[in-house]
Amino acid sequence: MPPPPSHHAELSFPATRGHEHDKSTTAPRLADPIDTTTAAVARVHMQDKQQKQQLDAVLGDGSANVPDAPPYWTSRNGRTLSYHSITGHQPHAILLEDHSEDHHEASQGCWARSVSVDDYTIIAGPSGVGAYVVWHCTVGTLKGGDMEIRKRYSEFDQLRTNLVESFPYAEAMIPKLPRKSVVSRFRPKFLEQRKTGLGEFMNCILLNPEFAASPVLKGFIFAT
Repeated sequence: MPPPPSHHAELSFPATRGHEHDKSTTAPRLADPIDTTTAAVARVHMQDKQQKQQLDAVLGDGSANVPDAPPYWTSRNGRTLSYHSITGHQPHAILLEDHSEDHHEASQGCWARSVSVDDYTIIAGPSGVGAYVVWHCTVGTLKGGDMEIRKRYSEFDQLRTNLVESFPYAEAMIPKLPRKSVVSRFRPKFLEQRKTGLGEFMNCILLNPEFAASPVLKGFIFAT
């Protein structure tokens, strides 16, 4: 007769699907943070390299030399660059000088306020030979009345020559005298044009402080 079954016999059970799933499924591997940072840096470096290559292709000279930003561009912190940060030193001081005394000294040379050539007289010599023209001039002074002087054209010509010799650096400021004419010198139209030209000459000379204070012009005006 067969022996009775033992209570200590091993019992075998079929494997369940859950156990099979646990054996076949493994936990995912976490990424290394150092490897992630290295990859990000590599990508940024690659992007910079690509941008530099594109810029080199645009410039065409193989270099990506970008000029410095102008001083009026904003800085990294968003503020505009100041004058002191650019130059590194204080600006030069503005000097105020009083030239009123110099102007007063220069204005002292002006003693006339106006001058005009008003009329002319033809002086005829004996038998009509040696005739010449005398010009009537009026000089208005600042401290006094008017002065009337009479001069020949040759005296105006000598005055200009003396002024050019005394002020060679200011020759361009000394007007030229009206033209001479042997044929038309006594014709009314020619004389009127000469009168206008002599008046302009005297105004430019007599109302200039430097010329007016010169002995050359004073000798011309006050000569008897």
